[in-house]
Amino acid sequence: MTTDEAVADPKTPPPPGLRERKKQRTRNALVRSALELFTRQGYEHTTVDEIAEAVEVSQRTFFRYFANKEEVAFASQESAECHFLAALCGRPADEAPLAALRGAVLDAWGTIGDAIERMVPPELHMRMYRVIESTPSLLAVHLRRTAEMEERLASEIARREGLDIDADPRPRLVVAMFSGVIRVSGKLWGEGEEDSMVTLRDLTAFHLDYVGPTLAERWEK
Repeated sequence: MTTDEAVADPKTPPPPGLRERKKQRTRNALVRSALELFTRQGYEHTTVDEIAEAVEVSQRTFFRYFANKEEVAFASQESAECHFLAALCGRPADEAPLAALRGAVLDAWGTIGDAIERMVPPELHMRMYRVIESTPSLLAVHLRRTAEMEERLASEIARREGLDIDADPRPRLVVAMFSGVIRVSGKLWGEGEEDSMVTLRDLTAFHLDYVGPTLAERWEK
């Protein structure tokens, strides 16, 4: 393919314009400043005005990007969740459900640093995870978001297996078990001294390896 053909290829997305790049920089700056404030002085003690002031923008500008303080608190988590779901959707079609979930989460942890780093430093993302776990109001939101994510994952597993999710309980059951492993791994990671993504990935892999072989096999319809 020639250079001219590559440029004309309708499948090649055009690079973001100057205006879009500026908007993305502002959004990322708001996320980073918010997470730095949350991890330094606590979520409840941080105001929207403080976040906006740290980026030298107005409160009105903040609300152009985020509906509230809660939304910005979960911005990097949202990016990580989307990254994981995309990894699951890209797993080989012949993989068993649990193997697909395991492969997706481990692959995602291997590459998610780059995705998050476009928004905030990975270590800041990980420190914010601890803030969420230790802040009752954020933990409640986190549990709700987790339930919503589990339903999305179960729907994808059902689609992969050609099942009716409302008639066959297995997609929701395997995702519930998988999410339990993720929660246990995250809790142990949060209580430890190592705060790297590699440590969390290794803990997740270690605990997933304890899952029973029945769930790890291919399913029969």
